[in-house]
Amino acid sequence: MKKVLVTGGGGFVGLAIVKKLLSEQVEVVVVGRHRYPEVERLGVELRLGDIRDGQFLTRAARGCDAVFHVAAKAGIWGRRQDYFSINLNGTEQVVRACRSNSIGTLVYTSTPSVVFANRDLAGVDERTPYAKRFLCHYAHSKALAEDLLLKSNHFDLRTVALRPHLVWGPGDNNLIPRLVERGRKGLLTQVGDGQNLVDIAYIENVADAHWLAAVNLESSATAAGKAYFISQGKPVNLWAWINSLLVELDIPPVKKRMGFAKAYWAGLMLESLYRLLALRTEPLMTRFLAQQLAKSHWFSIDAARRDLGYEPKVSTEEGVKRLLAWLSV
Repeated sequence: MKKVLVTGGGGFVGLAIVKKLLSEQVEVVVVGRHRYPEVERLGVELRLGDIRDGQFLTRAARGCDAVFHVAAKAGIWGRRQDYFSINLNGTEQVVRACRSNSIGTLVYTSTPSVVFANRDLAGVDERTPYAKRFLCHYAHSKALAEDLLLKSNHFDLRTVALRPHLVWGPGDNNLIPRLVERGRKGLLTQVGDGQNLVDIAYIENVADAHWLAAVNLESSATAAGKAYFISQGKPVNLWAWINSLLVELDIPPVKKRMGFAKAYWAGLMLESLYRLLALRTEPLMTRFLAQQLAKSHWFSIDAARRDLGYEPKVSTEEGVKRLLAWLSV
């Protein structure tokens, strides 16, 4: 790899991938809809535009030999057309831009939510099928986009999808900050019995996995056309982990509790009300969120270890130390 395009390179995961590529002496071009001061401070070329604009994307990718497609509309609430136009149609345009420019390597940032089928997932692997029923547009649109991208794999365009789970660490502007804010306001409620295990993925490990996937596609290509779960390799008890973080930040641990069934139906009622009133803000509870907070969802990373040579270099304990140091600044 000499020159690489990163869509969404100004976001949390995208920026970490950019930094990893720079450390490997790779020239980087970032595509985004906004200016990103951190990207510009790194001296990286930034091309402003929308990934749904095929002509723009084809021009932006000219001269590159690999693409990391990270850009996406995340979250669990919003209009269906927004999620599908960005996550699915945007991915279609990325594939077309690669083919128009004879780019042979395409690494896609997916999500384990594509297989979350409203039940506990404990140590499952990539043979787990896509969910048949989705409770949020994000998971549905990402599943369709991942499927499209993997089916686009060909000898002249090698593709791979990575599924990092609950990415966290210094620089996070979503997961941990929202958790801390809700904790300070006393808005966190344990859903379920508190015994559910979940995977987490430290940001530097996620960036490393993306690099390893691209290297594989440009060498043996044993990962071509496949999806891989990425995590710390060992799940955590969700509520114990959350409470340990809160205590370290001098925030009282979560004491309020709600049964899963009650939370699920509360989510259903709130979703119906928000749709009826055409509210754009996110409800405090949704059916998808209730399932995520109460169910176990952790995955085998044996395939990533075997095919990509992936190993989480930064342990969860070390990652927490770095996160707390960053939050205290």
